[in-house]
Amino acid sequence: MTAISASLVKELREKTGAGMMDCKKALTENDGDMEAAIDWLRTKGLSKAAKKADRVAAEGLVGAKSEGTSGAVVEINSETDFVARNEQFQKMVGEITSLALAAGGDLAKLLAVKMPSKAMSVEDYVKEMVATIGENMNVRRTAALSVADGVVSAYVHNKAADDMGKIGVLVALESTGDKDKLAEFGRQLAMHVAAANPLALTPEELDQDVIERERAIYTEQAIASGKPPEIVEKMVEGKLRKEFFQQVVLLQQTFVIDGKATVQQAVETAAKSVGAPIKVTGFVRYALGEGVDKGEDGDFAAEVAAAAGRK
Repeated sequence: MTAISASLVKELREKTGAGMMDCKKALTENDGDMEAAIDWLRTKGLSKAAKKADRVAAEGLVGAKSEGTSGAVVEINSETDFVARNEQFQKMVGEITSLALAAGGDLAKLLAVKMPSKAMSVEDYVKEMVATIGENMNVRRTAALSVADGVVSAYVHNKAADDMGKIGVLVALESTGDKDKLAEFGRQLAMHVAAANPLALTPEELDQDVIERERAIYTEQAIASGKPPEIVEKMVEGKLRKEFFQQVVLLQQTFVIDGKATVQQAVETAAKSVGAPIKVTGFVRYALGEGVDKGEDGDFAAEVAAAAGRK
């Protein structure tokens, strides 16, 4: 019997998109003959994934789940929203989201994890689902947050099923206070993040290129007003602080749940309720199809406020 090398299995997998074990079996059945193995996979209907791989997959679902002091979010794409509503697809998203908690935000690690209901990795299971459902799909990205003492809260917007929807958010809160009350506030804050889409937690964490781009715009506006250079500089810095940062920095945004206080003020108020100081240590917001030339529709701020019970 011909010895089947790992590199040969890898080559067949790349050519067909079939699972690793299927590729190994195909090569074994055909004494290492690549073309015969491809035909064998085609006959078995196991090479369908490769035919779908060049199709844009910008639909799908974002899964977000938290358990106590940790949480994970994962985006799994499909070609159509029809498939995203498929029960099989949703079951797969739910299982992979649960596994993402242990992967700690590492995509390669998540793809290599064994599915609890299948004797194969997440990556191979997705390939099998492509062949079963007949549409391109992939695990695009994942992230995770954790705290030593406190909670990580999760929220999904446009919910399709438990722990999955069109937008997934995690918020990490450190506090020694009441964990139930802390988790409830964390969920409200996660709803805010879904609606307001902040770019960073604090001004210091903002991308410097983004700040410089805004500074250049404000500078041109100030110069056009005819003010002297020293006044222009003060005007620009003032606008950055009072306009731009308040729009994109989480702690400086207006809290959408009440529409009055800043997020920082809401955190301080919540601290009184939980009985201990609260520190927001991080957040993650995944919107389905971001960066895949797919727009977002709707007034998320209004939808989240409605979901929170504010008219």
